[in-house]
Amino acid sequence: MNSQKIDILLLGSGGREHALLAKLAESPRAGKLYVAPGNGGMNAMATPVEDLDIDSPVDVAQWASQRGIGLVVIGPEAPLVAGVADAVRSAGIPCFGPNGDAAQMEGSKKFAKQVMARAGVPTAAYRSFTDEETAAAYVRQVGGPVVVKADGLAAGKGVIVAKTTEEALEGVHECFSGAFGDAGATVVVEETLEGPECSLLALTDGTTVVPLATSQDHKRALDGDKGPNTGGMGVYSPVPEHLVSADELATMVEIEKKVVAELAREGITYSGCLYGGFMLTEDGPKVLEFNARFGDPETQVVLPRMKADLVSVFLACDGGDLTEDMVSWDDDWAVSVVLTSAGYPGSYEKGKVITGIADAEAMENVTVYHAGTAVVDGQLVTNGGRVLAVTALGDTFENARNLAYEACEKIDFEGKTLRHDIGLRALRGRDAWDA
Repeated sequence: MNSQKIDILLLGSGGREHALLAKLAESPRAGKLYVAPGNGGMNAMATPVEDLDIDSPVDVAQWASQRGIGLVVIGPEAPLVAGVADAVRSAGIPCFGPNGDAAQMEGSKKFAKQVMARAGVPTAAYRSFTDEETAAAYVRQVGGPVVVKADGLAAGKGVIVAKTTEEALEGVHECFSGAFGDAGATVVVEETLEGPECSLLALTDGTTVVPLATSQDHKRALDGDKGPNTGGMGVYSPVPEHLVSADELATMVEIEKKVVAELAREGITYSGCLYGGFMLTEDGPKVLEFNARFGDPETQVVLPRMKADLVSVFLACDGGDLTEDMVSWDDDWAVSVVLTSAGYPGSYEKGKVITGIADAEAMENVTVYHAGTAVVDGQLVTNGGRVLAVTALGDTFENARNLAYEACEKIDFEGKTLRHDIGLRALRGRDAWDA
């Protein structure tokens, strides 16, 4: 295997990117590391590039070319949908992340649904609409519960799980009123699926699909899975067998392979990370959504357990020579709790001084991944809704969970908010979702 060091540019500024950076830095092939724009934690590990428009294909490709970058890693979804990967590859630079056509699996829920139908993949029944009146008429016809989704990118927030017809009509109005910008120009209304959710990330070079460890995110803002949807409040990995059986996992892997193969049949090479969000229904796993990149906060529990040279793996995804033996797993459990600013996912204040991270990280098997942080006048301060992801590893699920919460107690900032029940449902077993 090639052992030559290469300089790497990583795009993004969240907890996912901090976790990716930490794993890339472990590789013997990692040369100089650049992050654009980075955050308060990432910028201590890599050189920040603050004046680069990461959503501009031309700007990113040009910057990477001028500095002899050997690998561009794209963290968030917006640059992928904008076609940044296409421009980088056209400049002759390896890139981790799907091209613009493939990224439509996340960029358009309607597109993803159509691909799934052609691939014969189980998902919720749906209709799509481009005007509020027709969508509202359909909602009144079918009644609640339904799920209303803005078709485009809405940073994980354009999904309204409506229990009643009234809530669904409000969700339709919210989408078309511009609450999610252009993402809500098309709206998808789909049936509600019941059961536990499970995330399965997979790496692919367009042919070979290598599934990563399962994880389970907690999207609602408040304890008891109440409150509005967020980008994710906490997560654990792997999902225990009493929640996702070996057969269900095999089905999920097969679904992701079918989607990659279907895209290939349609002339679209999907290279990068394919994130499948699944509902474990009574009829087997069904797809809730696909994302075209690593999940956040799933990455913060999957990568710490992963044994792999991430630089070599990402180059293999780009080069078409990915093999399953490039990735293996530790036997431990990982739990991550997200610390947020008061008010998130609504309005919140920034600039609150953060203390205690060093104390938390001094604990064995604890890592704190920065998300919404910045260094201002030499002080680490809050700079976003999701501020930190506190990840702990343990030999049992309970030990990892307890350690994560113990570490959270050492960290403080004005308005610190968190869920206290990450993983509790999983401990209770599958019937916890029947209530």
